[in-house]
Amino acid sequence: MLALARPGLDARQASVDDPAALDRALHGAAAVINCAGPFATTAAPLVEAALRAGIPYVDVAAEIEANLDTFAHFADRARAAGTVVVPAMAFFGGLGDLLVTTAMGDWTAADEAHIAYGLSSWHPTGGTLASGTVSGQRRGGRRVRYTGGRLEYHDDALPTLEWPFPAPLGPQHVIGEFTMADVVTVPSHLAVPEVRTYMTARAAADLSAPDASAPTAVDERGRSAQTFVVDVLVRRGGTERRVVAAGQDIYAISAPLAVEAVERVLTGRTRAVGVASAGAAFDAPDFLRALSPHLSLHVPLDTRG
Repeated sequence: MLALARPGLDARQASVDDPAALDRALHGAAAVINCAGPFATTAAPLVEAALRAGIPYVDVAAEIEANLDTFAHFADRARAAGTVVVPAMAFFGGLGDLLVTTAMGDWTAADEAHIAYGLSSWHPTGGTLASGTVSGQRRGGRRVRYTGGRLEYHDDALPTLEWPFPAPLGPQHVIGEFTMADVVTVPSHLAVPEVRTYMTARAAADLSAPDASAPTAVDERGRSAQTFVVDVLVRRGGTERRVVAAGQDIYAISAPLAVEAVERVLTGRTRAVGVASAGAAFDAPDFLRALSPHLSLHVPLDTRG
């Protein structure tokens, strides 16, 4: 679609099961941003191609299992090649990890990390629905949570509770253990044995509706009317630290997240080599400040002890 909208772009087509075609597609490229899900199918072949080309790889995968695979299968090879591979560099996985890392500050460990997603609505793209189906199939329809320092698959009913989002959103009914890619990214570099994610109940209902509709652009930047608040709370002993981010359209914010990541990799502003999550690869507070045209950030001065 982008190639049709901008005829001057060099568009190259390749199938993930054709390594030679992927190599031709990446010839002369400075980096790869993989936006093509389901990532269970596309991530590994494109990481392989990026390693052959000697260029960094970034993707926007929200699939928990696909992100686990990237860490498990490519950590040693990417490190040996001196290449940076950043999975889940998107709203789910990347942004949450940056916020948790920022909230941690000088802590290297915490007892708990809570990431509450306050979405006004959720009209999923076709890619979201397809990726969700693939993830569900891979785990046999079971649910997943991160507790006791590991992923745990279960069949328990998801809890519902009220989350105290800051004003102007205020308290909202949320689905607990609405587990997203943050349970892969955060523990990949921070010693936090409990990572819990929450989703506003109305957004979860939108996502699971049988007649779920795709997002519709409402402004000149192509964003939908959806708004979001991401409220992050980390706790160690009796002390809590909190960071809150807000913006418009979870899909639209994924683009500057991925592009900023690539810009930093290409200009040498990274803190890791190999497979690394956003919080491990970059200076998290500085990265978030760079997103100020797209994201408002609030770091409360008070910590409760």
